[in-house]
Amino acid sequence: MDRFADRRFADGARELGGPAAHMPSGANVAHRTLCAKIKHVRPPVIHWFADYRGRLLTYWVEGEVRGGGLRMGLMRHGWRKGFDSVDIGIIIRAAAASSQPEPLVVRLRCADGASRWCLLRMTRQAMPAGAWRWYGTVEDMHDRRDKQAELLETALAESREHHRWSVELSPQVPWTATPDGAIEEVGPRWRDLTGSSPEQAMGAGWINALHPDDMDRTLALWRERLQSGDPVDVDYRLRLRDGSYRWMRARAAARRDGRGAIIRWYGTLEDIHNQKLAQQAVAESEEHFRLAVQSARLGIWDYDARSGQRSWSAEFRAMLGLTADAPATTELALSLVHPDDRHKLKAMMDGVAANVLPPHFEATLRVHRADNGALRWIRSTGWATRTEVGQLRRIIVTFLDVTEQRDAEERIRWAATHDPMTRLPNRTLWQGVLEELADQARPTGAGFGLMLFDIDDLKRINDSLGHDAGDALLCGFAERLASAAPADAVVGRLGGDEFGLIAASLVDSATVQTCSQAILDKMRVPFAYQGQLLEAGVSVGGAVFGEHGDDAHELFKAADLALYASKASGRSRLTMFHSQLRADAQQRSSMIHMARQVIAERLVEPYYQPKVDMRSGQVLGYEALLRWQHPRLGVQAPATIAAAFEHGELAIRLTDLMLDAVLRDMAAWLGMGFDPGRVAVNASAADLLQADFADHVLARLDQHGVPAQNFEIEVTESVFLGRGADQVARALDRFARGGVRIALDDFGTGFASLSHLKQYPVNVLKIDRSFVSHVDSDAGDAAIVDAVIKLGSSFRMEVVAEGVETAEQAALLLQHGCHIAQGYHYGRPQPAASVLAARGAAPIAPKK
Repeated sequence: MDRFADRRFADGARELGGPAAHMPSGANVAHRTLCAKIKHVRPPVIHWFADYRGRLLTYWVEGEVRGGGLRMGLMRHGWRKGFDSVDIGIIIRAAAASSQPEPLVVRLRCADGASRWCLLRMTRQAMPAGAWRWYGTVEDMHDRRDKQAELLETALAESREHHRWSVELSPQVPWTATPDGAIEEVGPRWRDLTGSSPEQAMGAGWINALHPDDMDRTLALWRERLQSGDPVDVDYRLRLRDGSYRWMRARAAARRDGRGAIIRWYGTLEDIHNQKLAQQAVAESEEHFRLAVQSARLGIWDYDARSGQRSWSAEFRAMLGLTADAPATTELALSLVHPDDRHKLKAMMDGVAANVLPPHFEATLRVHRADNGALRWIRSTGWATRTEVGQLRRIIVTFLDVTEQRDAEERIRWAATHDPMTRLPNRTLWQGVLEELADQARPTGAGFGLMLFDIDDLKRINDSLGHDAGDALLCGFAERLASAAPADAVVGRLGGDEFGLIAASLVDSATVQTCSQAILDKMRVPFAYQGQLLEAGVSVGGAVFGEHGDDAHELFKAADLALYASKASGRSRLTMFHSQLRADAQQRSSMIHMARQVIAERLVEPYYQPKVDMRSGQVLGYEALLRWQHPRLGVQAPATIAAAFEHGELAIRLTDLMLDAVLRDMAAWLGMGFDPGRVAVNASAADLLQADFADHVLARLDQHGVPAQNFEIEVTESVFLGRGADQVARALDRFARGGVRIALDDFGTGFASLSHLKQYPVNVLKIDRSFVSHVDSDAGDAAIVDAVIKLGSSFRMEVVAEGVETAEQAALLLQHGCHIAQGYHYGRPQPAASVLAARGAAPIAPKK
C-alpha cells in the first residue's frame, strides 16, 4: 500500500513543479519578499523550493533542527526519504486539490533516524512564460504539548487511517501503468481475487488471468487507447483463485504533463459479474421477446408519452405495406384505416392525448395496405403504463393480421348455418330467422307466410339413377325455389328433401296459395341431368302467422301438418293448414301412444286367414294378421294403431311380437300333429333394413322347431324402392337360401317393375283386393287381374287373389287361371284356437 501511495505522490509532484532553478544560500530579494508573506513562521523552519515535477530544487534552514539535523541527499526526489509513505500521499492529494492548501501535519525523519512532528505549508508561485513552481516551509512543532498539538495529532491519525482503509476496503482494485501500457502497480485486492501476487501482474503479466474468449478484444482496445490516449472502459472475464471466471470492468485515464504528454495511466478494476449476468438475462429476455414477436407475426407500435416519440417495428411496417423510411405518424396510420373503422383508432389517439386510456385495450380494424390497397383485418392489443403519480409513461400496441383467421371463422360460421350442397341457409339459421320474424310481427299483429316443401320422388331417383342424380335434383330444386320465391323470402334446406320458405310479403292464405302455385308450375318442368330428364313433384304445406299460429313453433308445426296432409293425399299439391289437420295429428299421436302400450304389455295376438285352393277347397296355408287385445274393448284391428306401422322403431317391435306369437302357435300345432301348411308373416321395409333380420328369423324358426318350408315372408312393393334396396335384396336372398318363400303383397298398386320380379327371389304374387273386388263388374280391373295372372305364370310364380268375397268373383278368377284365393268367401281371420278346432274338419268347400 505504501509503495502504491508513494508512486501517486511522485506523479502528483510532477504536476506541482515548474522550470528547475537552483536557489543558493541567501535567496534573492523576491524570494525573501515571498517568505515574508508567510505568517506564523517560528524557528526552526525549513524553507524549500520545488519545480513543477515535484523535484526539490533548494532549501535553507532558519534555526537549529533537532534530532541531529536533516538527513543527507534530499535534493530532487531524495526529499521523499524524509517522510512516511502515508504522509507523502496526503501531501500529493493536497497539492493536487489547491494552489495554496491548508497547513498539513506530517512526520519528518531527522539524521539520527527519529521522526519529528512538523507543520507543512506550501503555495504555488507563478513564473514568467506561464511556468510555475512550489514554495513552502516545514516548521518543527514536535515539542508543543498544548491542546492544539493533540488535536493535530488526532487529525493526522484519522487521516492516516482514512487513507489506509480507503485502499484496503475499496471494492475496486486500483492500478497504474506506464505510458506504453506496462503495469507498474496494482492494489492489494488483486491477490484476493486471482490468488496471484501483485508482482505477477506487473508488465503484461495480468493478461494471463484473462478469459481466452475476451483476450483479443480487450488487448486490441488497450492498444488503440495507448495510441489515442482516450479513456479506457472495457469489460472482460478474469480468472479467480478457484479457477472460475468473473466479469470485471476496467476503467482508466491518462495523466498528462504541461505539454500534454502522458505521464502515467491510472485505473481501477471493478467487479460487475452480477450486473453483467443481469444484463445478459435482460438481453436474452429481449431476444426471446423479439423472436416470439417475430414468430407470432406481431407488429409493434411503441409510443413514449414523455418524449412524444413513436416507433413502428419492421413487422408492423410489412403488415401495412410501408417502407422502412415511412414516417411513424398518426396521420399516416389513419389514412390506411378503413373509413368505417377510423373512429376506433381516433378514439385511441384521443385517449392518449387526454390521458384516459385504460391499462389494457383492444380493437379490430380494417386496413388498406399502402402498397397494393388490399383490405386486411388487423387486431390490435395495447398496454399503457403510468408513473407513480398517474401520468402516462408509455403505450405499446401489438398488431396481428387476422385476415386469414377471420376468413376461416367466416367459412366456419357459414358452414354452421348453411347447407353445403345447395348453399341455402340450413335449419338452424332458417328457424332463427323464423323466430326473429315472429317476434317482430307479434306486437304489430302483422302476418307473414310460411311454406314447407318436400320433393316427392327423390328416393326413386336416388335408387334408380344414383345419388349423384338425386343431389343434382336437390340443387336444381333449390335454385328454382330461390328464383321463384318472393324477393323478401328466406329459403332454407331443412334436411333431406325438405325445404322451407318464409316471407313477410305473404300476408294471408290467398298470397301463400298464389305464390305456391307459381312455384309448383315452375317445378313441373323436368330437370336435365347428364342427358336425362328428371321429373319430380313437390308437396307443399302452408300456414300464416296470426291465422294458424301465434309463435314460431306453433306456426312451423301447422305448416308441417299441412305438408304431411299433402303427401298423404296424393302429393304435388299445396295444403293450407286447417284445424282438422291438428285433430288428425292428435289421432296419430294417440295411435303411437297406444302402440307403445301394446308393445310394452305384449298385447299382440295373431289371427289367421286361410289361403284356399279354389278348385278343391283345400286349405294350403294361412296369412297371420295382427290383432291386439284392448283391456276393455276386446280384440282390435291393426287400423287402430296404423300410425305405428309408419314408425320404423315401433314397426320392428310389432313384427317381432307377431313373429314370436306365430312361431309359438305353429310349434304347438306341429307338436299336435297338425300341419298348417305355409303360414305367412308380413315384414316391413324397416324389418328388412336390419342387417341380421333374415338370420334372426331363421334362427327363431330353428329355435321353435318350425321347418322353413312351412313359413312365408310377405312384403309390399315399397320395400324395393327405398334407400336400402341393396340390404333388402340381401335379406330376401338369405330367406330364399334358407328355404323361406317370399310373397309380394298388393301387387299392382305401387311402383314395382318387371325388373324387380326378375331381380328379387319372389315366389308368390298376391293380386290386391282393389282389383279383385270389381273383377266381375269392371272390365279394366278384370284386364289387370288377367295380366297379373299371366305375368305370374310366365315367371312360374304362384298367384293368390286377395279379398275374394263372392262366388262370382271366385268363378271369374278360376276362368282367368287363378287357383288360390284368400277372403271372406273362404274364411275370416280367426285366432289360433279356432284354427285348431277345425283340424278334423273336411276340406273347406266354397260357400253358396
